Amino acid sequence: MKSVLVTGGWGFIGSALVRRLIAQGMAVSVLDAGTYAAQPEALDTVRANPLLREVRGDVADAQALAGAMDPDIDTVFHLAAETHVDRSIDGPAAFVRTNVIGTACVLEAVARATPRPFVVHMSTDEVFGEAAAGTAFGPHSPYAPRSPYAASKAGADHLVSAWATTYGVGAAIAHAGNAFGPWQHPEKLIPTLVAHALAGHPLPLYGDGGHQRAWVHVEDLVDGLMALGHARPAGARVLFGPDAPTTNRALAEQVCAALDAMAPRADARPHASAITPVPDRPGHDRRYAVDPSAANALLGWRAGRTLDRTLADVVGWYVARAQAGLLAPRARLGLGGAR
Repeated sequence: MKSVLVTGGWGFIGSALVRRLIAQGMAVSVLDAGTYAAQPEALDTVRANPLLREVRGDVADAQALAGAMDPDIDTVFHLAAETHVDRSIDGPAAFVRTNVIGTACVLEAVARATPRPFVVHMSTDEVFGEAAAGTAFGPHSPYAPRSPYAASKAGADHLVSAWATTYGVGAAIAHAGNAFGPWQHPEKLIPTLVAHALAGHPLPLYGDGGHQRAWVHVEDLVDGLMALGHARPAGARVLFGPDAPTTNRALAEQVCAALDAMAPRADARPHASAITPVPDRPGHDRRYAVDPSAANALLGWRAGRTLDRTLADVVGWYVARAQAGLLAPRARLGLGGAR
């Protein structure tokens, strides 16, 4: 890789990838619509670097894509997406537009380019639906999306496969578990818990908290995306995540333990005492689990930055944001409204 386009480069995963690409001396064009989920400040540390070019534009806008698609680009990391399940329940149309139509526009731009860049498409483990107890998703797992978000990402994946077969676009699909780390949007679970705890609010946890997720540190995920970009394994599907999932309650308790050490409550009670069940989201998948063996065999990838090793540092990052007035509790989404 020498010259790269990153769609969604102002987002959580995208900005981490851009910072890494710049650090490794690659020219990077960023295309981002600057929606509510964008955090352009996540690139402040590299913004003055002449290797970085930023284009504000919608991934579903062919003209904006053309403006970002430099003729020298050899790799496209397609990360622009609507990602929050709760938002998809409230407003699914935006997810179809960005995730499905936007992906089609990216693939069309790549198919028309000379020479054609290789595409690394960012997907999710949620396209496979629920994982039964004792099982894990792999590259050949059947698709069974159960939320508007997951369905829109499944549609995007199928478009990538179709453009590869029909038009010969070189592409690989990366399925990730739940990413965590600095610069995650405040509506996600870890920053939500920190924001509510520091504000003295109850810590909301859906249902009984027994939902299981495969948590992967964003820098581990970037390792995997970079490896795909270098290896360029056309047609590959790889899953990035830990060998075993963690329940949401266990994660919340780990966050609370870190908060007890760095930002104790004024009443000296443990933060975990504020964990409060709230009504579950509609159609909430009970369990996700991934089998990362294909990523290890193909790319030599392993999840090294595990929750037990890194969560305290991540919580500390959000505590600093909250203390600086940059993180506060938000209203709940995902109630669906009348349909």
